Amino acid sequence: MHRRKFSSLALTALGGGLVLSWGPAQALTLADLSQAEAIKALKLALERGARSAIGQLGQANGFLGNDKVRIPLPRQLQDAEPTLRRFGQGGRLDELVTTMNRAAEEAVPMAQDLMLAAVRGMTVADGKKILDGGDTSVTSFFAEKTRAPLGQKFLPVVTRSTEKVGLAGQYNQIAGRAADMGLLRRDDASIERYVTGKALDGLYLVIGDEERKIRSDPVGTGSALLSKVFGALK
Repeated sequence: MHRRKFSSLALTALGGGLVLSWGPAQALTLADLSQAEAIKALKLALERGARSAIGQLGQANGFLGNDKVRIPLPRQLQDAEPTLRRFGQGGRLDELVTTMNRAAEEAVPMAQDLMLAAVRGMTVADGKKILDGGDTSVTSFFAEKTRAPLGQKFLPVVTRSTEKVGLAGQYNQIAGRAADMGLLRRDDASIERYVTGKALDGLYLVIGDEERKIRSDPVGTGSALLSKVFGALK
């Protein structure tokens, strides 16, 4: 079996097996790495990434204290924020931001079972998309597999938190009328749906970040399999 070189990271079927490569560096051939090992390593990396992301975000200040995923006011309230603050509504705005982020922190741990099931059900085709899909490939994989069911799980949790905030209800009334007139997307007309969507965006983003950390430092994971597979790609 001859070694080959590839110009980009790839997971390519060759005669029933796979070739993994990274840039112009050496490739692993069938003689070096089995398809089973490659897929198992990717699943392990994604599972570790999902668990780590859920652990980070599903705690106090997981969203609120992280500028990368902190959920801001909906755009319509951001536009009105200077005026509202001038009229003494700053405290209510701050309360809403805190409540939205706390709701996301409470909801995220509910994602673990679905996330892990998505990883364990990953196919070879899914693996190829992830390894050859760029920086957003992990986010795209999880969004495709889990966004709809997780949205259903998160929404009641988010609703219980936000319905206690008077400004949230007022926003829903005004934004709902705007949506009826076609001036606003329906999902943006509900604080609850807005927060649910942002919570999922943040979760997928952090999972992708965690997976990239594993790829960049597989030895640091302490896993012989991850070190073997991803270490060979460096």
